Amino acid sequence: MATLSDVAARAGVSVSAVSRVLSDAPSARVSVETRRRIHEAARELDYRPNFAARALKFARTNVVGLVVPDLTNAIFTELMRGVEEEALKRGYMALIARAEGMPEGQESIPRLIGEGRVDGVLVQVGDNMRQEDLTTLLEGGLPVVFINSIHPEHAGSVTLEDELGMRLATQHLLDLGHRRIGFVNGLPTSDSARRRGLGFAGAMADAGLAVPSDFVTELGYEPRQGRAALNRIASLPDPPTAVVVANINAAHGALLEARRLGLRVPEDLSIVAMHDAWTAENAWPPLTTIKMPLYELGRQAMSAIFDRITSGAVADHVVHDPRPELILRESTAPPRR
Repeated sequence: MATLSDVAARAGVSVSAVSRVLSDAPSARVSVETRRRIHEAARELDYRPNFAARALKFARTNVVGLVVPDLTNAIFTELMRGVEEEALKRGYMALIARAEGMPEGQESIPRLIGEGRVDGVLVQVGDNMRQEDLTTLLEGGLPVVFINSIHPEHAGSVTLEDELGMRLATQHLLDLGHRRIGFVNGLPTSDSARRRGLGFAGAMADAGLAVPSDFVTELGYEPRQGRAALNRIASLPDPPTAVVVANINAAHGALLEARRLGLRVPEDLSIVAMHDAWTAENAWPPLTTIKMPLYELGRQAMSAIFDRITSGAVADHVVHDPRPELILRESTAPPRR
């Protein structure tokens, strides 16, 4: 098995330089060419870091906790892949924990902290996440970065361009000729729902269109809440011809409720949703969506928690590249005249 000394000899540099470069240490002040030689030598020799020795040296586990609301949620697949691949690049592993639906007495966040399993925690806040768990986490002393939400205490975050995504979804319906557009949003307490609401309202205002208050719901992101929201909107005396749904999971619920009510999609009602996943193209009709950079969100979140762990840096980042993208499918069409 190759050692640091072997890599240093192959690259023609000191062992300390190799150690700093391969661990992404801030003190690694070497030229681009030297950094390239070191990484090339490590690849050629198939060098593998001794994580046990590194953990003892720095009093670290080289593990981060990733807390998500629901492991079965399709939109978390790309997020988790981004976290895991960036973690491997930095010599870390991700320990994935489910925050909601845990049996009584088996709450994941307190266990991560109390048992010293991780060096830091990434948290995707869900609708039903317990506030006391978040408080415990922030008071526990571990580095924390929130994913797509900004905590009032500004513990550090990486977020998406949710407002831009909702503007894009709403503009798509406006371009098709819709003027009576409803909005199925998340809970009022949700930070991402607030941003998505601003995007919808901004696009409608720019088009010079007023939105009746009963065209907007704030019931949540889950399928059952999407069903309830569409039922409420569809029962109006003069309902919308289209709806923007702030989460693809709620959109599946809305689509199911439309079918139950005898509404044809998109002939009677167009539906466009935030986020894209394999479930969208396998729905009937396939859902038009706004694809958000979830893989990059995960990658940058892991990078941010690594910086918190190694240097204490706290910052709020926004993923700007790639930009939100409209994915056209069969759930949207011009309104019937």
